[in-house]
Amino acid sequence: MTDIESRIDTTRPHTARIWNYWTGGKDNYPVDRAAGDEIRELHPGIGAYAKADRLFLGRAVRHLAEQEGIRQFLDIGTGLPSADNTHEVAQRVAPDARVVYVDNDPLVLAHAQALLVGTPEGRIDYLDADLRDVDDILAAAAKTLDFSQPVALMLLGVVIFIEDDEQSYAIVRRLMDALAPGSHLVLSHTVTHPDMPDVDEAVAFWNEHGTPKLTQRTPDAVARYFDGLELLEPGVVSCSAWRAPTPTPDVAMYAGVGRK
Repeated sequence: MTDIESRIDTTRPHTARIWNYWTGGKDNYPVDRAAGDEIRELHPGIGAYAKADRLFLGRAVRHLAEQEGIRQFLDIGTGLPSADNTHEVAQRVAPDARVVYVDNDPLVLAHAQALLVGTPEGRIDYLDADLRDVDDILAAAAKTLDFSQPVALMLLGVVIFIEDDEQSYAIVRRLMDALAPGSHLVLSHTVTHPDMPDVDEAVAFWNEHGTPKLTQRTPDAVARYFDGLELLEPGVVSCSAWRAPTPTPDVAMYAGVGRK
């Protein structure tokens, strides 16, 4: 057994693997599928959230590469490889785009090393690190990315794992402070909303049975991550509604893109 394999716990459901299950992936275990099905019973629309978040990623990355000229992406909390990963979307627009993925889940690491292969012109790297390890992430990412040039910081569904509000805001600020003017923050976050009470029940179930635990925040609290940045239209909204080509129902995953 390799060191990576020894770190994979198949006895408890894990959020990255459940997310993979909901989006139609195969990199999950029976315990993940059982928990995923139970959560879906509590909140039948939860699978749509995962798909909406993935579609938001594609629209945001495509916009940044096509319209903003971004050629560097720092994707923290990347999750298990799926269809249209950040580098695939970016390198379709700009084959020379550079992407650094960061995650600390051993199963994600095992698959990322095998699957995240990009264009000959571009570069891709993968870092085994926690979002809290800001200095380590920046130092290692600097081997692939040029921090004197704009970078898109991708934080999709990852600051939900930082329970303390002020710590989570401080981490995002420290990361953005290290990036050049013209850089962008792309962030999505599960929200608590009076119109969606079943989401709270599903999150409570998850926090009792799964790992790591999730923290919900209000839409206004999610918007705070963009303080000091120029929010791109339409602001912080349901990720299903962010520049969607056709109207779609809101989901309890809010997202935005902000320019430094």
